[in-house]
Amino acid sequence: MDTRKLYYEDAYIRRFQARVLSCEETAGGWAVVLDATAFFPEEGGQSADTGALGGVRVLDVREREGVVTHLADGPLPVGGTVEGTLDWPERERKMQTHTAEHIVSGTIHTLFGYDNTGFHMDPDGCTMDVSGELTAEQLTAVELAANRVVWDDRPVRCLFPAPEELPGLEYRSKLDLTENVRLVVIEGVDVCACCAPHVASTGRIGLIRIADSMRHRGGMRLWLKAGPDALADCRARSGAVAAISGMLNVPRADVAAGVQKLMEQRDGLKRELAAARRREAEGLARAMTARDGNGLLFLPEAETEELRAAANIGVEACGGVCAVFSGADGDWRFVMASRRVDMRAFIKEHGPALQARGGGQERMVSGTCRASRAELEAFFR
Repeated sequence: MDTRKLYYEDAYIRRFQARVLSCEETAGGWAVVLDATAFFPEEGGQSADTGALGGVRVLDVREREGVVTHLADGPLPVGGTVEGTLDWPERERKMQTHTAEHIVSGTIHTLFGYDNTGFHMDPDGCTMDVSGELTAEQLTAVELAANRVVWDDRPVRCLFPAPEELPGLEYRSKLDLTENVRLVVIEGVDVCACCAPHVASTGRIGLIRIADSMRHRGGMRLWLKAGPDALADCRARSGAVAAISGMLNVPRADVAAGVQKLMEQRDGLKRELAAARRREAEGLARAMTARDGNGLLFLPEAETEELRAAANIGVEACGGVCAVFSGADGDWRFVMASRRVDMRAFIKEHGPALQARGGGQERMVSGTCRASRAELEAFFR
């Protein structure tokens, strides 16, 4: 017998009475079937409701072939009547978010013709995928239009059309449905096949935020927040701006300019530091004593370009190989150069002994090495 789905009769039912039809111990708890339930199961990209049944916690809810099964953390007496209580703040948040997703999807389809190709609800909002890319300005326009629908407080209707009515109806659906089609209608905005509970009117959403976006599989993925999640997002961003404003000692409206100035200063200092470190590396390389053998130099914090500059100078003082290393035992980067030795053949022959891998030109190679400093000093000595 199919479970009577109270969430379709009234999405705002928070408490209900139902009879326990079965209760079987299973992995992770007890599988409880009732004759009626207000607990929405995991379906359509939305996680299941949680709450309590007769004093035990409802951890998960699933539906199969019309029967809704509750996973509880304790047993319930079969044949008895129990009271169900939903974790309402969480359920209402999901309703707000899901209805907001319909509004945003319908708005994008109306303005730009793109389809919703994916939806998943997160603990603090949802992600939705659309079939085309939108600019920052277009996303701002979508967000404003969606919130205007919220401010209009339009009714949200949920209905089950008769099968013979479906061919004459235009609605969005990711699946090719032929029976038990439930439509969620927001007048002038969206008509979509959907199985989830929704708010009674758009004004109950409160606020819609498109918090982030990225390119995704030829289209775009949007991070959407609604109601208290949208408010929390605004507060978090405002708090971050206030903190940066205080650190930079600039008005909040000038934070972006202040950060830009700080980045320019940082880039200038990085260039000066790189130049100073290169001069230091070149100076140490020049100080190497000219000899027929090999030259070895350690520059623990040098970048590859600094290693290369030092090797170019040091090679003039070495009859053999000039090897310059940066890093620490077991994790070295190197540049090796020579005027007489074929360095590609050298690294191929001696690389295994040094636990080194690299490549390059006949006169210079670079790569990584896992030997210890003592092993390197012994080898090049």
